[in-house]
Amino acid sequence: MTEEKQPDYKKSKTKEGIPYKYVENGKYNVIPIETNYIKPNENLDKLFNKAYPLFENDDYLVIAETPISVSQGRLIDEAEYTPGLGAKFLAGFWSKYLWGYILGPLLNIKQRTIHNLRRLPPETARHKQVILDLYGWKHALKPASEAGVDLSNSPGTYVSLLPKNPQKVAEDLSKMVLDKTGKNVNVMIIDTDATYMKNGKYFTGLPTAIDGIESDKGAWGYTKGQLSRNMGSTPLGSSKKLSVEYALKIANIAEDYQKSLSTCMETIHSAKKVLNTDSAEDSISVETLNKITHTPAVIIRKRSE
Repeated sequence: MTEEKQPDYKKSKTKEGIPYKYVENGKYNVIPIETNYIKPNENLDKLFNKAYPLFENDDYLVIAETPISVSQGRLIDEAEYTPGLGAKFLAGFWSKYLWGYILGPLLNIKQRTIHNLRRLPPETARHKQVILDLYGWKHALKPASEAGVDLSNSPGTYVSLLPKNPQKVAEDLSKMVLDKTGKNVNVMIIDTDATYMKNGKYFTGLPTAIDGIESDKGAWGYTKGQLSRNMGSTPLGSSKKLSVEYALKIANIAEDYQKSLSTCMETIHSAKKVLNTDSAEDSISVETLNKITHTPAVIIRKRSE
């Protein structure tokens, strides 16, 4: 397994003397909640049991979308899908060649994305068929990260869909924390897929987002986004009504921390690197995923002036 690099941690204790580590990001402290792998259909107790003793009023608990989805059992086995002509066209000519060699460079998308598109494996056709069946052409035409479906943190040939009703999940979890601890904690669920801004309006290709961000724009939203300002991670649900600007700020503080970790698995290629395997599909199992430290959530706390 990849040796973990260490962010610049500082140490502190709660009023009850419980030690914890954190990093500073501007005027905020970021407290990681570390667990082993949250398994399919497993509840989130291991996450919250570690977080409960650390909460203070007005904290933000920012949770990545994948552990929520996996805990909800929103997994699809792509091995059960047979790609048709449309899926083969999308995986081959459309994504690998048209986007990898023409549209990608023309629109100045990330070099990492271009590199990954140019080396798309044959299994991508099967993935495109999943997107076509579940979300249609609007999302399948996006060259990668279609509809927020995650390949990188799921075992075997499974992929995870976005959480079901992330807004309600955020509200329910915030109420659960209040009932358990008496602390008013703002829960936010985020996805690393981008929110964009153009002419003062926010939008994302993802099927859902918080109020104020136009969602479900699919491939058109992604293409338009390349000509717009990338605002970072997308808040999918928030228990507290926030301005879009502030919600994006909190989401991006959480993403900054995740990206600082060597165990960050943004793509299937980074997952293979973290897990030290050439064949992610064959080698990523629940047992393999359980061998590394996961950070499914962070607590973000504004420091006192």
